[in-house]
Amino acid sequence: MGHPAVICATQPLEGVRLEVSGPPALTSPALGHLRALGATVPETPPAHGGPARFAAAGKGPGEVTAHTAWTDVLPATAAVDESTVQAATGMMHVHGRRDGRPRGLAVDYAATCASVLTVQGLLAAMLGRARGGVRSTHVTTGADRAALLALSQYIAAANAPEAETVAPAPGGPPFTARCGTRFELEALDPVPWARFWRELGAPEAAIRAGWPPFQFRYATACAPLPESLHRTARDTSWARIRQAAAAAGAEVCPLRPLADRVAESGGAAPWTLTPRAQAWAAPGSAPAPAPAPALPLSGLTVLEAGRRIQAPLAAHLLGLLGADVVRIEPPGGDPLRGMPPCCSAISARWLALNRGKRAVEIDIKSRAGQAELRELAAGADVFLHNWAPGKAEQFGLGAEDLAAVNGALVYAYTSGWAGRLADVPMGTDFMVQARTGVGEAARPADEAPAPSLMTLIDVLGGLLGAEAVVSGLLLRERVGRGVRVESSLLGAAETLTAPALRRAMAGGSPRRPAGFRRPLATADGWLAPSDDSAPAVGRRAAALRELTSQQAVDGLHAQGLSATAVVTDLGALPHDPRFGGALTRDPLGSLVVPAPWRFA
Repeated sequence: MGHPAVICATQPLEGVRLEVSGPPALTSPALGHLRALGATVPETPPAHGGPARFAAAGKGPGEVTAHTAWTDVLPATAAVDESTVQAATGMMHVHGRRDGRPRGLAVDYAATCASVLTVQGLLAAMLGRARGGVRSTHVTTGADRAALLALSQYIAAANAPEAETVAPAPGGPPFTARCGTRFELEALDPVPWARFWRELGAPEAAIRAGWPPFQFRYATACAPLPESLHRTARDTSWARIRQAAAAAGAEVCPLRPLADRVAESGGAAPWTLTPRAQAWAAPGSAPAPAPAPALPLSGLTVLEAGRRIQAPLAAHLLGLLGADVVRIEPPGGDPLRGMPPCCSAISARWLALNRGKRAVEIDIKSRAGQAELRELAAGADVFLHNWAPGKAEQFGLGAEDLAAVNGALVYAYTSGWAGRLADVPMGTDFMVQARTGVGEAARPADEAPAPSLMTLIDVLGGLLGAEAVVSGLLLRERVGRGVRVESSLLGAAETLTAPALRRAMAGGSPRRPAGFRRPLATADGWLAPSDDSAPAVGRRAAALRELTSQQAVDGLHAQGLSATAVVTDLGALPHDPRFGGALTRDPLGSLVVPAPWRFA
């Protein structure tokens, strides 16, 4: 049960004071989340460089500290900021696949992920101490660890013995209507895809050829579609495109500008935590204390009924924190287990999200299956899912249904929109990017807005889902009641675009300037300067083309400028000496990225 001194707490970090210092890119998201969880965090002047440091003290958790640097796996000289971390880990390469050349994300994606992971680590350390047996007092992470985690599916696929079903090549949405409206299209199976394009009169051969790259764009971060599909869209009015989508069962969403989001942004936290009114009923159902020594979530059981990325990644992170994760799969198993490329007949991409989980096959559409899941929930600590809205309640598996069998349960729903915006499309990564202005924020001012085909929001949504669950577990420990938590892809988009929205609200341009984080060509590849060094390095662009990337980096360092070579081959990462053997392989031969935290 919870600590008697804080049993009346209503937020997991109530009564906790944190001292925070470091660069805003590494601290700002964490500061907002820590305050939303009830912590007192004094304002401190932002630091320009160096790592971020967090020190927590107060009722319940005792003293817990965290250290978040730009690099924790890579040498400190390999990357010094967001731009160089994106370059050194291969993020620029993956984001740039649609363009056929590496591109830097204009948002601070690696730093944002690292900041969320820092909060997770702090919460987990506090939870482990509150449960007893776990004495971790210090958490270390890095933006490079966060980037590798975010890229883990792409890295695993690139290092599998098989090839992708659709070879990565330049191209992809968004599409452009006759009036100039740029839009995203979503179709989760080939039937609405084909109906949509037939409604618009696209060539049948192009419709058939376009489905595989469109379907696998979530996996490959590109979609080399037939040009005739883009031409069909350009020849069609936006009104007709919307009509065709409605008739076909597909969905379309125009790319919304960040300016539209300023009016909608209400500063809401990216998750909600709602304790149950009653304490758990049976004394014997109280969670067991943590074994010692152990990871912070050791001894806890998580039931995960997730699909795609968001919920499976959240559960994967909980497993990395020590929880026993039981994955609920349909009869016959998750069909994505066989998605190429495979290692020992199991998808390398699937393993990146589900390695180490136990699986139970349950038909949740049947009464027997629903009863079986309720029985499993009776002995679990967390139930996590990302089903379509209303589906859990339809099957008698909603929060109240499962609370009736386990009052101590943390019931976690990782949704698309959290019910916060009206008239929204399907809650998938690229549609959320389009609706929330991520497509504009991710590219500098001299490039047309376009959602990244790297799954930015699914991954960050998974990180926020894990953060919400650990917050719920800590709150449960403090109040002695089960907790309902909800996170969303909308919350992920808002977390990522918060700096851009703040610039817009202050009267400035929300977008980064022309050429921002655009790598420069060298004789044998590409080079990315740090953001601070970019103007001076840009003036040397012509000379850099005559040098190898390593020669260019060495020469710039000698002049006091920071830059790094851009990784453009994920298959070469395991052999890159800068990673020092941090990338390993599991018993099936699939590549494994390092855990995002170190506890001490």
